[in-house]
Amino acid sequence: MIPVTKPYLPSREKLDQYIDGIYERQWLTNNGQLVRELTRRLEEYLGVENLLLVANGTLALQIAYRALGVSDARPEQHPEAITSPFTFVATASSLKWDGVEPVFADIDPETWCIDPANIKQAITPNTRALVPVHVFGNACNVESIDALAKEHGLSVIYDASHAFGVKYKGESLLTYGDAATLSFHATKLFHTGEGGAIVFKRKDDFERAQKMINFGITGPETIDELGINAKMNELQAALGLCVLDEMDENLAARGSVWREYERALTNRVQFQKKSEDVVYNFAYFPAVFESETQAKKVAAALKESEVLVRRYFYPSLDSVKCLGEYPIQPASRDIASRVLCLPMFGDLDKAEQRKIINIISAELDT
Repeated sequence: MIPVTKPYLPSREKLDQYIDGIYERQWLTNNGQLVRELTRRLEEYLGVENLLLVANGTLALQIAYRALGVSDARPEQHPEAITSPFTFVATASSLKWDGVEPVFADIDPETWCIDPANIKQAITPNTRALVPVHVFGNACNVESIDALAKEHGLSVIYDASHAFGVKYKGESLLTYGDAATLSFHATKLFHTGEGGAIVFKRKDDFERAQKMINFGITGPETIDELGINAKMNELQAALGLCVLDEMDENLAARGSVWREYERALTNRVQFQKKSEDVVYNFAYFPAVFESETQAKKVAAALKESEVLVRRYFYPSLDSVKCLGEYPIQPASRDIASRVLCLPMFGDLDKAEQRKIINIISAELDT
């Protein structure tokens, strides 16, 4: 079976060395040595400041909302945040969970990122924040979004779960907005098994969030902030340090796989239009087919040959009833109905990839 993705597992010998250190120190959590080391190294690697490690990517979003005052409104104020319907459910459900109503603005049908013109139309007196998504690591129109936010006095929290290491105009994409959140789930390009991070623009927001992730505790006998337990532990950090050590090799291998898909499928499927100013991270290989029928047919043929693909992101979130009743977002529903993410990991060998490409090509030719 060829999976759609699989975790990158780094050197076991190096991981064992980190774990030996954990056993020697007997310090498992609460801002241990490895969490501090990983924070420092990630800030250096990504070219950012004010990076806060947390236990998972959903908590990263929730802490960012709380630290920036998005989710601390009284219920009678009906707080809203505008986000994309073409994303993983956590982007919207984390808002709903914290009492903020997600409002969907449709995507650009070529970039698949939220369209600033649609954001502008969705702003109401209850809007407290914009939560755009750098879909598949592609940069949103950050200049237009940040200008809209400034004009209307709104916070911007970028869901950058797919954008680890992505550069825009020579700088980290994570420097845009009031905050950008990352997921370090096992299937991500960089991972800690489970985990996440928030990059804050301002140090005071970072310091407030730093208190929040440890129950608001600031000393042995002081609690200064309403908080929660969102800390990353030392075992997660140890895995992350090992993965980071091997990031260059992993990126090179993934890039080779990505470029072979691109070469073989150009002019046969629709690719995501990326900004010329983006340096991509090869995190995913999404392909959009001519119709939903064709996409399902290709997926079935691949599954019959023990190759798994994923309709990612499907369904479009404006159709998910547990989130609420929303106006139809046609571009999101269209792309969501026709997209497949193909198997994408560094050790996908050439024969396996050729098998995948041949099956897709055969189905497209029938």
